[in-house]
Amino acid sequence: MNKEAQHILVVEDEEHLAIGIKFNLEAEGFRVTAVGNGPTALKTIESKEDPVDLVVLDLMLPGMSGYDVCERLREVGENMPVLILSARTLTEDRTRSFDVGANQFLTKPFELDELISRIKNLLASSSRVSRQNDVASSNSIVEYEFADSTINFDTYQIMVRGKQVRLTQLQIKVLRYFIENEGRVIPRTKLLEDVWGMPGSINTRAPDQIIRQLRKTFEPDPANPIHFLTIRDAGYRFIRG
Repeated sequence: MNKEAQHILVVEDEEHLAIGIKFNLEAEGFRVTAVGNGPTALKTIESKEDPVDLVVLDLMLPGMSGYDVCERLREVGENMPVLILSARTLTEDRTRSFDVGANQFLTKPFELDELISRIKNLLASSSRVSRQNDVASSNSIVEYEFADSTINFDTYQIMVRGKQVRLTQLQIKVLRYFIENEGRVIPRTKLLEDVWGMPGSINTRAPDQIIRQLRKTFEPDPANPIHFLTIRDAGYRFIRG
């Protein structure tokens, strides 16, 4: 086994499907660990014995749903790409998956070539974003204030109008990105590529939902935002005010 190869964790309770995915990904040169439930997946990642570079995650798992697994990963600061692989086809399922921090969503049955292509693209995007973050880290903002809010990006302590609030890992990541690009109009495609590590062409409401959540947290009147703005046909803009 090549220890230098990227490590993929497949979380799938249908054993025959897990075996098939594992076999084909290993044929592509990846190292693959397959588990059948959420708690085992979390233990595998949290052990740090063999760092995981990407997770292929089913939603309908015994004991702990894929939603809960992904949300837990993001809450503890794990930022590896997560590709949801599910038989669920409703828009609500996609939306909820992106809300808890998934990067992509692929429905079953699926084409093997598409799965492999998505995995390779996610890994490439993740590496690019990591390099960008490393370059920017020396100038990274630790504390920031705007309106009646104070944010500490080291401790994740956030005070809004005198009350402590809690944001998810993804919400904090988007917030930091807006603050670091204060005043600029950010196209939706660039936000998806830089924050989610997703191709900008993907059709998802994830950015809109995150911005709506940020407005609800920070804006005095979320229906009439003055900080987190949507610029029609252009993208988004953060104004400190």
